[in-house]
Amino acid sequence: MVTTGATGAAGARDGDARPDGAEPRSGGPEPRPDGARPGAAHIEPRRAEELLTAPGAPFAVVRGESGALEYATGPRTLREFAETVWAFGDRPFLIAEGRTYSYAEFFAASCALARRLADVYGLRPGDRAAIALRNHPEWQVAFWAAQLAGLVAVPLNAWWTADEIAYALDDCAPRVVLVDGERLERVAGWARARKVRGMVFHHAGGALPDGFERWDDVDELTSPDAGAGPPDVDVSPDADATVIYTSGTTGRPKGAVATQLAQAGAVMNPRFQAAMSMLGRGVVPGQGPAPVTLMTFPFFHVAAFTAVYAAMSAGGALVLMHKWDAGRALALIRAHRVTHYAGVPTTALQLLAAAEESGDGLDSLAALNTGGAAAPPGLVSGLSARYGSRIEPRNGYGLTETSGGVLANYGAEYRSWPDSAGRPTPATEVRIAGADGSALPEGEIGELWLRGQSLVRGYWNDPEATRLAFQDGWFRTGDLAVVRDGRVGIVDRIKDMVIRGGENVYCVEVEGVLHDHPAVLDAAVLGVPHPTLGEEVAAVVQVRPGTPVSPDELRAHVAGVLAGFKVPARVVVREDLLPRNATGKVLKRELRAELGEA
Repeated sequence: MVTTGATGAAGARDGDARPDGAEPRSGGPEPRPDGARPGAAHIEPRRAEELLTAPGAPFAVVRGESGALEYATGPRTLREFAETVWAFGDRPFLIAEGRTYSYAEFFAASCALARRLADVYGLRPGDRAAIALRNHPEWQVAFWAAQLAGLVAVPLNAWWTADEIAYALDDCAPRVVLVDGERLERVAGWARARKVRGMVFHHAGGALPDGFERWDDVDELTSPDAGAGPPDVDVSPDADATVIYTSGTTGRPKGAVATQLAQAGAVMNPRFQAAMSMLGRGVVPGQGPAPVTLMTFPFFHVAAFTAVYAAMSAGGALVLMHKWDAGRALALIRAHRVTHYAGVPTTALQLLAAAEESGDGLDSLAALNTGGAAAPPGLVSGLSARYGSRIEPRNGYGLTETSGGVLANYGAEYRSWPDSAGRPTPATEVRIAGADGSALPEGEIGELWLRGQSLVRGYWNDPEATRLAFQDGWFRTGDLAVVRDGRVGIVDRIKDMVIRGGENVYCVEVEGVLHDHPAVLDAAVLGVPHPTLGEEVAAVVQVRPGTPVSPDELRAHVAGVLAGFKVPARVVVREDLLPRNATGKVLKRELRAELGEA
């Protein structure tokens, strides 16, 4: 499961651009620090959605030719979206320790790279361009250059080994690879064998493989011509825009293929949630300062796409980190007056713990957005206990196959229903399906099926996986969920659910209770084989350093809240971090191996 906002969660942002694309208005009473205006009326969620989605409203939807809902207005391609935000000009967009790009500089560089890919490399619309970089500003330059040239961008997991990268490169067969110096060695052998050209960013020096050039060596890119514009190519809504590989936690990664129309829907989703968030706080959408977001999601992950799209829509800035460090994050928040935090729940909890320990009041922060993995319910209660309602909590749900966040929970609703992933966007339909695929009534648990504009069209070169995952336009998420009063609650992954002697145990529920123990920093619950019950519940728990807590104490804590069959029979206590992938998901297969060895 991938929660996005995060994942907040679905990318809602204060100061977002007006839904009609116009510049924010000025005048009137000064807003309070939380963005609300004196005397402004807070609007209940259902009424706010009616206002935003009525016929002719900015987020009205229509039924497309495929049968899925689509936004009636808004961009139809990422190139079209990029052209609408070009006007932010000299506003800062990407802030890194070594370089800051304004919107104008960023798009000029993107256009220059797009022209080089088309004119010098000979790439044509539909060709794949693989991107393997850290969160450098040039990652975004490379991605948008691909979009401006009509190419299919293939973001690669920057944590992958050479073999893992080679698997994805063989699968998608790119005609160019865009990498940083740290990953050059991992792709050089593949590129040499396949005679594929490449460009290297942030190269420390030394010889380059044949067919590769440095960004700094290309005069056209070091002083790009802002007036030249992108290549003259046609990009249609039904053309492929991205191939993004799934996390591969249960097998080989699959390349999820999103069309331009799907990514355009992913652009609109966080804009809608931003407007909903503002109306809920009595703010007119489009008013207030542009957001400044501390971006800790890796750019190759869909949670980052949601946050980037939200920031670009608002003319906001993204503050980048070379490597996660809670103390450094606090310093960046202070230095750049960061208003929005975007990251996985683990780093959010570490940030809050560091702020409490150092006495940092996070004075500029207005929203804490978490995604990439399920957030423990205690995160929002802890945030509220320390900061009241000043910092808005945001969470949500999305997947690689939905091109980012499609459910979002924020503000007062999140505080009241911390177990919920929120409500769907207007262009997203939800079905809770039984074993036969039929819709279950509200309140019953079943598999979450989704349909909407931002869904991918299938998996690259994998018709069988596509057939199994998609049915009559609906995507089968593999997540167990329940709907109550329009809010979707994610219960567990179907594969993670433990069936103990015929009783269903939802790991997320047990993990949430463990997180409530004051000694616990992180927890993972999983099933292990049992000779008579079939499966037994086990837990691996990371505790605060120097905290004396025993497995029996943790079992007793769970037993005080949940039924006896849900109490972990085995609890492993450790101070080491739990193994997680780049998107924040616990690697339970590694924990199962450890438990098996034990």
